[in-house]
Amino acid sequence: MVTYAGFAQVYDHLMEEAPYDDWIRWVSGLLNMEDSRPDSILDAGCGTGTILLDLLENGYDVQGLDASVDMLHVAEQKIKSRGFTPSFYHEDMRSFRLPKTYDAVISFCDSLNYVIEETDLHRTFTAFYEHLNDGGNLVFDVHSTGYVKEVLQDFSFADAAGDAAYIWNVIPTNREAEVQHDLSLFIHRGGSTYERFDERHLQRTFPISTYCDVLEACGFEICGIYGDFTWNAPQEDADRIFFHAKKAVQNPSPGINL
Repeated sequence: MVTYAGFAQVYDHLMEEAPYDDWIRWVSGLLNMEDSRPDSILDAGCGTGTILLDLLENGYDVQGLDASVDMLHVAEQKIKSRGFTPSFYHEDMRSFRLPKTYDAVISFCDSLNYVIEETDLHRTFTAFYEHLNDGGNLVFDVHSTGYVKEVLQDFSFADAAGDAAYIWNVIPTNREAEVQHDLSLFIHRGGSTYERFDERHLQRTFPISTYCDVLEACGFEICGIYGDFTWNAPQEDADRIFFHAKKAVQNPSPGINL
């Protein structure tokens, strides 16, 4: 899984244009449509905690999980400065084991696109299922296959601001709907000195039917599939697909009459 060792230092700056308000509006709307407000939420792949912080400020009890200790460090410092002290877990979402279960698990900002093998997708959804209370909600988004194939193809971008500059190249791999991100970051350390970080990330997306099949194989009931921060079914040109699934309420085993 991705570590974001260097980019954690400037991630929030580089993501200033990301539609965080849309994510917050969308997930808050979905959670408010449920019969009861979730008492506990796990943000899996929480990164630097931007969405997690907003949910905390809206009165939700949220904890965070991420595979990058550097991203978690940024999240802890940012959220602590706002007066919150949630629990954070440095774990791989494919195999984590936490001491509690939750009413909802969320995973946004295409975190699930870093799960690039179908077997690992099954492991991830199983871990989510095991950490949900009966009737709990799983909500996540992924890039659409069209977006990966048409937009993230031989993409190149460079920018500089403040004390950092970066070069970002995206190239397709030889696998269906998979891309390789090559990132070079230069952070000014004073005078004429810059520290360079190089990272390579792989992202892959699967057809909607694959996500549905794996969710159901792991015991989830699919409640809705939506496109681009709307409540409508995804269109062919959708960039981002949202999934809402639920852990079925388990019927108690019948008692034995003697």
